[in-house]
Amino acid sequence: MNKTLTIFGGNSNANLTRDVAQYVGTPVGDARVDRFSDGEIFVEIGENVRNVNCFIVQSTCSPPNRNLMELLVMIDALKRASAASIVAIIPYFGYARQDRKVKPRTPISSKLVADLITAAGATRVLSVELHAGQIQGFFNIPFDHLFATPVLREKLERMGLTGEGTVIVSPDAGGVERARAYSKVLGTGLAIIDKRRDKPNVSQVLHLIGDVKNKRAVIIDDMIDTAGTLCNAAAAVAEHGATEVFAAATHGVFSGPAIERLNNSVLKKVLVTDTIPQQDRADRCDRLEVLSLGSLLGEAIKRIHHGDSISSLFSST
Repeated sequence: MNKTLTIFGGNSNANLTRDVAQYVGTPVGDARVDRFSDGEIFVEIGENVRNVNCFIVQSTCSPPNRNLMELLVMIDALKRASAASIVAIIPYFGYARQDRKVKPRTPISSKLVADLITAAGATRVLSVELHAGQIQGFFNIPFDHLFATPVLREKLERMGLTGEGTVIVSPDAGGVERARAYSKVLGTGLAIIDKRRDKPNVSQVLHLIGDVKNKRAVIIDDMIDTAGTLCNAAAAVAEHGATEVFAAATHGVFSGPAIERLNNSVLKKVLVTDTIPQQDRADRCDRLEVLSLGSLLGEAIKRIHHGDSISSLFSST
């Protein structure tokens, strides 16, 4: 029987690639992704992929330029090997925060990345929790936008963070829709942090909208970068009388002083997914818990391969 599906992975997130392949029930594809002595990316596909649907699992997380280039070269290698289709599975889409011109003479880097992926030969892209949903429109090929909501929601339910004794908190006005969705499915209250940002990666909490007194608070966000916003929000929630403060986010970027800030914060538990590898960070922060998206991405791959609906994965969220 001829092989019709293969899952490859770059060097950005090998463990997640293995989890995805295990769920799908196929071994990880044979691909050598290496660098020459001068740093250039070298890729060699070690198996026949002619007329095979190929999936590449590669987050463009730190180091973003190297991981992005690995993805582009892998796509090109598969295209030249006559793959039937090439689906770029990008759990964490780097450059997503540069989605518009914020000042004169600045780039829209996420559009540039979209053009590069398309030009390399990808026939479809799948990503998780884009920082800006409109990035889907930067692609002229099909784009599937997944959410980690089912995985995070299930964990919050197991932790008992549901009902009237819990309140979901949005750390800023931009995350209200996300927080409201969690609040609805978990049957909790809703609160919003009113925040003003003076300069990049520096935020100041002004006040809290909503009641958190004598309740367990869960701060929901799409990503945690330097953790300044999160820790300020957690402190504000605690000051307003929350009994315990938790956090949940899809992407754990954790750059700069993030881990130190988490360790010194009032947060009891921080949940993130493995869109970005977290092994070393979890070792340095005992309140950090990493949830796997292997089954979610694996199910999405199965549905793409068989032509089934992706959106029905989230019909109950």
